[in-house]
Amino acid sequence: MTEILAVFRSRSQAMDCNARLRAMGIAANLINTPREANVGCGLSLKIPPSSFERAKILIRKCNYSAFYGFLRMQNDYGRVIFGRI
Repeated sequence: MTEILAVFRSRSQAMDCNARLRAMGIAANLINTPREANVGCGLSLKIPPSSFERAKILIRKCNYSAFYGFLRMQNDYGRVIFGRI
């Protein structure tokens, strides 16, 4: 199963982005950034792959200073693999 994460280094910016995505009808969920992502502590938004393009446009338009980037999180038989998008 593949998930898309929008990774933030600021909790407040992640919460703001979550509210904006939900207002657009995108079912984003706030999660703690997984340690395996090697990004440090922060919050991430889990975005459905079907909504990735719309979410990407909104996040880039908002120009969040603490936005790290998008990661693909793939669960491969119990092993979690991360890749930068």
